[in-house]
Amino acid sequence: MLHGIDPLLTADLLHALRAMGHGDSISLVDANFPATSCARRLITLPALDIDRVFEAVLSVLPVDDFIPLPLLTMQVVGAPQEVPEAVAQIRQIAQDNGVSADRLGTISREAFYDQARASYCIVQTGDRRLYANVIITKGVIRL
Repeated sequence: MLHGIDPLLTADLLHALRAMGHGDSISLVDANFPATSCARRLITLPALDIDRVFEAVLSVLPVDDFIPLPLLTMQVVGAPQEVPEAVAQIRQIAQDNGVSADRLGTISREAFYDQARASYCIVQTGDRRLYANVIITKGVIRL
């Protein structure tokens, strides 16, 4: 156990977050996502939903402020303007953690899969809600 670190952040997840460099991304995905076939590195948190994992990750990971859209969610197939419940919650958590709404974008399902494959790591949650996915690009910590 560590002081000030969310206990949800396992040793494997903390290692991945620490090992990532500026501009690297991490994908937090739902239970339906094909994480095993897409991941270079895979961490599973099957008992948790995306909201809890996203909050824990944001508690230690700086979000990139060099790019316009450091947070990406997956568009609803056939209805790209629709905002699923999970995406609405991801947006609210981001805003609660100081990331303005205009810095969270959406991309098509296939583009999301491509971005996830390129991620440093994929974290698969047990969230069963559709579209409970977000890609975070790591920023820097300024002194």
